[in-house]
Amino acid sequence: MSSSSTPPPPPPPPPPPPSPPLRDDDLTKLPSPPPERALHSPKLAALHARLSLPSRLPLQTLARALVDSSADPHPKFNNASLAQLGNNLMAYYAAEHIICHYPRIPITVLFAATYGYTGPASLGKLVKEWGVETAAEPGGEVDPGLLQLKWLPHTGLPLNDSVTSTMTRDPKAGWRRGLSSRIVYADQFGDLTSMEMSAREAAGETRGSTLDRAQTNFARAVVGALYLHCGRNVAKKFITAQILSRHLAFSSLFDFRQPTRDLSRLCAREGFEGPVAGIISETGRLSRHPVFVVGVYSGHDKLGEGVGSSLDEARNRAAVAALKSWYLYSPLEVFLPSETEDGGEKAKRWKPGLIDGGEIIV
Repeated sequence: MSSSSTPPPPPPPPPPPPSPPLRDDDLTKLPSPPPERALHSPKLAALHARLSLPSRLPLQTLARALVDSSADPHPKFNNASLAQLGNNLMAYYAAEHIICHYPRIPITVLFAATYGYTGPASLGKLVKEWGVETAAEPGGEVDPGLLQLKWLPHTGLPLNDSVTSTMTRDPKAGWRRGLSSRIVYADQFGDLTSMEMSAREAAGETRGSTLDRAQTNFARAVVGALYLHCGRNVAKKFITAQILSRHLAFSSLFDFRQPTRDLSRLCAREGFEGPVAGIISETGRLSRHPVFVVGVYSGHDKLGEGVGSSLDEARNRAAVAALKSWYLYSPLEVFLPSETEDGGEKAKRWKPGLIDGGEIIV
């Protein structure tokens, strides 16, 4: 019996012919450079190497991260989606880093610290340190290694009004926004996104973008691109090395209105003895420039020490020092919850951290 043989598979279809290169006249009609031009840009290759980006991140994606939504409104060719993803990642890892290192930090200081790490001002300076240049005008003929945006015409109105106080006022609604509203409805900086967008539309900012905002979106887009192409661990290492490794003076973010009253409430809540101020040393009491050194004690324990030209000033500074030493407590061994998600042997077991009773509410 003859066995029937299966026919050979048909040959694969020939690849489509390569598209002819675009002429200069055609490039000027495009809002942004085509993706294939990213492979022939020395500026883009140098930026890729300067940031030590992995080879899994293609040059085309890095070129897309340099295109602001004001330059090219098409969502498939601008960095809006990448910037949104990167912003969420930065907000999460920044909050995790701050809360785990300083578990007693007040929520308003947390907002200010997050803004200090991942705010537009910090990311704008970071992009300048990366050596990113900006194109004068966006277009298809522009080098893909340049940051492209449509410049916003000057209107004389403030563009970036960060919220730093515990309560803000909406000029249209006429109501005051408290701390609970900022925690539930606001972004990682304590700002309402809808209020910010409405203010931008009222100022006419939809017609373009500012350089600070474009640089911020580029830095966020790079993080989003790393997460998509290289995974969570690579994106986390990039955020830690480029952003969270920078020094931030947490002690300068506090603003106590009545530190002596706050310290008394704190001692009463924690069951400590009431704070008592005492002079440690003084000099020149009857001169024009006296100096007093005052310490605040709870029983036999000294909580803080302050120096001032008067007794009240030194006592207030001592109370401020005591409050900062309480709120800026940092454990010896810091454990991050994201460390349990590391694959392989690097994954750590969960260790619960300190959960404080919260800041003093007066």
